[in-house]
Amino acid sequence: MTSDFEKWQGSKREDVLFFLVTCHLSLVTLVFTMHRMQVTFLGTSSGVPTKSRNLSCAALRLPQRAEVWLFDCGEATQHQLLRSDLKISQLTRIFITHMHGDHIFGLPGLLATCGMAGDVRGLDVYGPPGLDEYVRSSLRHSETRLSYPVAVHVVRDGAVVYQDREYTVSCLSLVHRVISFGYRVQEQDRPGRFQVEKAIAHGVPPGPLFGRLKAGERIALPDQRELDGRDFTGPREAGRSVVYCTDTTHCENAVALSADADLLIHEATFSHEDEHLAKQSLHSTTTMAARVAREARAHQLLMTHFSPRYAIGGRLRPQDLLAEARAVFPQTEMAHDFLTVEVPRRAAAEDGRAVI
Repeated sequence: MTSDFEKWQGSKREDVLFFLVTCHLSLVTLVFTMHRMQVTFLGTSSGVPTKSRNLSCAALRLPQRAEVWLFDCGEATQHQLLRSDLKISQLTRIFITHMHGDHIFGLPGLLATCGMAGDVRGLDVYGPPGLDEYVRSSLRHSETRLSYPVAVHVVRDGAVVYQDREYTVSCLSLVHRVISFGYRVQEQDRPGRFQVEKAIAHGVPPGPLFGRLKAGERIALPDQRELDGRDFTGPREAGRSVVYCTDTTHCENAVALSADADLLIHEATFSHEDEHLAKQSLHSTTTMAARVAREARAHQLLMTHFSPRYAIGGRLRPQDLLAEARAVFPQTEMAHDFLTVEVPRRAAAEDGRAVI
């Protein structure tokens, strides 16, 4: 007969085994995620929120570095972050397109939360003229004191907004009722795979010389032979690109900014049937967004910023909007809140499309 103690030992062993399996799966998931560039939509409605769509915000998670960048910050963005698998503590940069409320009303609250509960070390915020005054006055009138540094950068048309060794962020002005900018995140190209076996066969000793060859440099060996690093690496891997265009009507700058983009995120406030409303408000229709993608030769279009008039049960359904855009640019999808898409490297995706 099995004693109570033996039963207790058996249950404990099962608990320990479950814990170890869970930790292993979590580690595998973490390593896999670290190598992926992902976009998560935190808000996809325009003007006002709906029951299923919050106001504008998209989060870019960068591979192999614990950073999250936000594009726009509509009201309740911090709530959406809490409901997602993104970490506020990893937030380092916020890019604002324009000063309309549905794109900025969530910013003061998020900044306050980052200081009180987010463990953020510092934030850089980028956007049009007036953003710095808005941030400072919001914090001043609410008597909010941040425990971390915040730098607000005013962007200029055609300028490089931010650059480091891995990424370049640039912007171009769009066509809207107020000053509005679109942003392009461009990953730097990577050297091709280093052919270790070939280097060893040529007598290259492992160590610093390997690194120089991998970087494409010429090196000199102790026996006076010179080797060219380009002969020891495969084809360079093209860097990935994500473009964010909202709010705007169809314009040349949107096309230029989106040239050959791996993923284009473009507003599609109105249906093609309501083009007159788009022209009045200087917004885009589904077909305007699709035309930008087609003319720019983008690889994937994700539409966002939908008018609440197209909620389920209305005259036009979401699938009708998608059909309009696909008639112009077949590689089109509709974003929805908490949709996460992966932006793969060209060599990893035969058709170059984002993985949803």
